[in-house]
Amino acid sequence: MATYEYLCLSCERPFEERRPMSSGPVGVALACPSCGSDRVRRRFSFSTATGNAGVGPAADSAGGGCCGGACGCGN
Repeated sequence: MATYEYLCLSCERPFEERRPMSSGPVGVALACPSCGSDRVRRRFSFSTATGNAGVGPAADSAGGGCCGGACGCGN
């Protein structure tokens, strides 16, 4: 199952919908859980893993990633 993010164009509230990845984010009509409107748009979103070495602010300050010295932007 994948979680997709949507925005209601009527009440402007964001919401999430879990769907099987095989069905994709489109194809089935959605209704906003707040106002019931079917005027919704999928939002671009991504998730990141947590707890992995080399990811996040600690990795940046340790010299990895951008602004940790690797790209030269902090010099």
